[in-house]
Amino acid sequence: MNQKLLWGLLWIAGVSFAQNFPSRPIRLVVPYPAGGPTDFVGRAVAGKLSQLLTQQVVVDNRPGAATVIGSEMIAHATPDGYNLLFGTGGGTFLAPLMLPKVPYDPQRDFAPIAMLVMSPQVLVVHPSLGVHSVKALIDMARAQPGSLNFASVGTGTSPHLGGELFKSLAGINMVHVPYKGTAPAMTDLLAGRVQLAFSSIPTVLTHVKAARLHLLGTGSTHRSPALPDVAPIGETVPGFELVTWYGLFAPAHTPKGVIEILSQQTALALKDPDIQRRFTEQGLETADMGPRALKQYTEQDYARWARLVKAANIHL
Repeated sequence: MNQKLLWGLLWIAGVSFAQNFPSRPIRLVVPYPAGGPTDFVGRAVAGKLSQLLTQQVVVDNRPGAATVIGSEMIAHATPDGYNLLFGTGGGTFLAPLMLPKVPYDPQRDFAPIAMLVMSPQVLVVHPSLGVHSVKALIDMARAQPGSLNFASVGTGTSPHLGGELFKSLAGINMVHVPYKGTAPAMTDLLAGRVQLAFSSIPTVLTHVKAARLHLLGTGSTHRSPALPDVAPIGETVPGFELVTWYGLFAPAHTPKGVIEILSQQTALALKDPDIQRRFTEQGLETADMGPRALKQYTEQDYARWARLVKAANIHL
């Protein structure tokens, strides 16, 4: 068969498929346990998309192996728009940089649909440290090399990488103390057994308001609407950026028409006042980023962290 004719037939078939999409429920795989911040965002978006698409978008929690289990399911799923992934920068895209072997390529095996939310990580310290600014913390770390400990919720997680990036850009030496999750890390930070940590806004906001922790800065490139009075760390440490982001992805080779439908409807879902209110209360910012912009962002983010992971020799 003539190649041009073949491509023409495939294009017609793709258009016809997209016109009838969706005709049945859609599965959204969230590679994290139920009940956490990722699940909260995934279920909120799924609920609104169900209304807009007039088909049920069913959340399927598939945690495990640093998000590899759930991510692999979608990487190898049928590319028809009925299998979607709630992908994250700290899991789906960073895990392959630190694991010896991952059964998918985050740049090759997923089709970007839309960025959902972005949220800056924040730097908090125990009050006993006696510092109230990023500069004061850096000065203390330089005067006492290796004396400060920073907690993370596990090796290779965003808080860990944020600490390593901070060390690198500020030219300081701190000791990383990994924990098995948020609860034990926060317990030791609040008790003063470790001095500082990078964390999500919802995790620490109550403690900051109660003066149990001091908030020194955010990892955003701009002031967060949730914390308008807190300056970005990058104002003191040029180049520092630490943002948690969640995006919507499909398997590679999903028809472009289907991707466009999902992207457009997701954009509408994120503009819903109730969605925006619920996300803002959690320190999350909705993002206006479609397939092309999301692809460019993930490529740049992946390359940036790949350099750090290699330089710091981080492995899971």
